[in-house]
Amino acid sequence: MRRAASLSLFMVLALCGPQAAPAASSPPSDSARRSYEQGVALFREGDADAAIEALKKAVAQNPRFAEAYHVLGLVYFQSKRNPDEAIKAFKQALKVGPPSGELFNDLADVYLAQGRGSEAEEALRQVLDLAPGNEEAHLDLARLYEERRDLPNAVKMYQSLLRVRPDHAEALYHLANLYDSQGDIKMAREQLAHLTQANPRHADAWYLQGRLAERGNDLHAAAASFQQAIAARPDFVDAHYNLGFVYRSQGRLAEAEREFLEVIRYRPEYAEAHLNLGMVYTSLNRLDEAEKEHERAVALKPNSAEAHYNLGVFYELQRRDMGKALAQYRRYRDLGGRDERVERIIGGGP
Repeated sequence: MRRAASLSLFMVLALCGPQAAPAASSPPSDSARRSYEQGVALFREGDADAAIEALKKAVAQNPRFAEAYHVLGLVYFQSKRNPDEAIKAFKQALKVGPPSGELFNDLADVYLAQGRGSEAEEALRQVLDLAPGNEEAHLDLARLYEERRDLPNAVKMYQSLLRVRPDHAEALYHLANLYDSQGDIKMAREQLAHLTQANPRHADAWYLQGRLAERGNDLHAAAASFQQAIAARPDFVDAHYNLGFVYRSQGRLAEAEREFLEVIRYRPEYAEAHLNLGMVYTSLNRLDEAEKEHERAVALKPNSAEAHYNLGVFYELQRRDMGKALAQYRRYRDLGGRDERVERIIGGGP
């Protein structure tokens, strides 16, 4: 969901600037305005208790001072981590002043932080009634629907946001993921093509595009997309891993080795990378290195049936050591692995 604290210094300045029209139904007195501006200044300086005192003084001097209630709610929520008092202040601001999209947005933030989804949804709907082009409210509602697994409404909300801003990166990316989850690969690809054209440095979009191509067995396109993901984010471990896997599938063993080594450089505990690197080394007849990588995979993930199976195959076929192979095959079977050839080798014994 969105960040819990949404207030920027820009917003504080906008709230207290001399040109800003008060949100209250009656203009504040000079003394109330001074107390308010003092409270805003103290809030900016990080003195929450003094800010609360000054803002409470402002609303005592003018009980219909909506701006002061608004900032008071922000102080309670962001600095004091007191959502209940924040909600009271925001609701009072809405009671004494005209409806405000910013207020409903901040009220939604508190509800979201508390996990009160229905009330957050209502507040965000109010934002869109007041400001149909509000991007943040669209995004928060879409994510809220995703969290509920209400995918049709999530899709509609992302689509609505894209009508407001067609190149909105988060909307395009999340919509692509939703289409993918619903099996609509064509629409997922369309969103990703739009996103990568608008934002060529969006590593996650390139990665997802690569995964879709890989699933469609278009290894050339998959490799190209993973390369773009890595160019945008050189330490993108999963992109390196998947690119290595594609290269291994294509028989490009030197390139595969390079990518799996990059994975291990960034994440030494990545057992699957060691396992695949072991297979690459086996194909290159670098058996000592292969054995080391297979054993490392098992050490990192001792409950991986696949790792034990592959180490067993290595011992059987490359080292001709059936004792060691049987030990790995038995462990593979104990972990739930099933393979007819392995069962015949073990002979159904313990």
